Amino acid sequence: MTFLPYGRQSIDDSDIEAVVAALKSDYLTTGPLVDQFEKALAQTVGAKEAIVVANGTAALHLAILTEELSPKCVVIVPSVTFTASANCVAYCGAQVVFADVDPHTGLITDETFDQALATLDRDYHGYRFAGVVPVHYAGRPVDLTHLNEVCTERGAFLLEDACHAIGGTGPQGLIGSCQSSTMAVYSFHPVKTLTTGEGGAITTNDSNLARHLRLLRSHGIERDPAHFVGLRYDGEGDEGPWVYEQQCLGFNYRLPDINCALGLSQLKRLPQFASKRARLVAEYQKALAATNLPVRWTPQAEATAPVFHLFAVNIDFAAVGLTRAQVMAGLRESGVGTQVHYIPVHRQPYWQTHALAKRDLLGADQFYQSTLSLPLYADMADDDPQRVIQVLQEVLTS
Repeated sequence: MTFLPYGRQSIDDSDIEAVVAALKSDYLTTGPLVDQFEKALAQTVGAKEAIVVANGTAALHLAILTEELSPKCVVIVPSVTFTASANCVAYCGAQVVFADVDPHTGLITDETFDQALATLDRDYHGYRFAGVVPVHYAGRPVDLTHLNEVCTERGAFLLEDACHAIGGTGPQGLIGSCQSSTMAVYSFHPVKTLTTGEGGAITTNDSNLARHLRLLRSHGIERDPAHFVGLRYDGEGDEGPWVYEQQCLGFNYRLPDINCALGLSQLKRLPQFASKRARLVAEYQKALAATNLPVRWTPQAEATAPVFHLFAVNIDFAAVGLTRAQVMAGLRESGVGTQVHYIPVHRQPYWQTHALAKRDLLGADQFYQSTLSLPLYADMADDDPQRVIQVLQEVLTS
């Protein structure tokens, strides 16, 4: 019987042909496919600009770096996320206050955001609220209305961590269109809905910000004479086709043409990926509804159309007298792979000593203690969710 991992890429002949064509072209690193992928991605998510980079962490790093934060700046980050969402704030020399989450969905809420902000305002005088990084966990959209109002009022940035959420729609429209945010970031890791192998992107509606981000991803170097500020050499101006200017301190976070070729091909398949994932989620819901298992999956919120990256359920392990490790082992023996997303970041040893506010986040802890990600990827068969739930029932009731 075929083993079902919790997630994996979907690669077909069109993807392979696109990459082979790129390999046979004149460009392997930065070439015309970078610009093509950026334009296609921006159009897909409804943003004016997309800047592709080496991975999702690079996207987070550069996005936060543009805010020019100081050690007295504080960014609020939900605790249920991959550590990069918080780490990139520290890369930029600022402080993190973790927000609690809904114990069933793992999402930051208006209430948990307000609680984190109140802690900062009450206990940490001299620090400034600089921004928030709401995470569209598993593909579920966060309602940004209240967060955006607070950020606008207080001159703070709102950076959407949309690494799980490409193709989805939230209360503010297409995720990544930046209708209620400063920027949004994506990851194109192989387990995500769309992959470039490794890769990431930032979207924004600010063309000046986009230009700054492109400088930062490539050593701070400008090659367009229209944007030169005046390189001087031996007291004279220099000009010629070889001339470039380093205008700021940047990084090598470029995404090569080979990866962008795959990304362009995968973007064409995104509607197919989205519909297949929706069908699989519906099959999971139907299969779960036919059981009496202590397993909960929260349906999507109204006015949203998520493209789910994860099918993360909440299981009452104590009720069945099994540990999560025992359940995962039993599932694996029957050909079903699972994963846990994530250990709350505020519990990690590094952040235990570096987060600005030491707080009990009961929702994050409750979510972590019950969560388990079941298989969800585009190449699953339509009846695979029924198989997974059947195996889960056997393990939980054995």
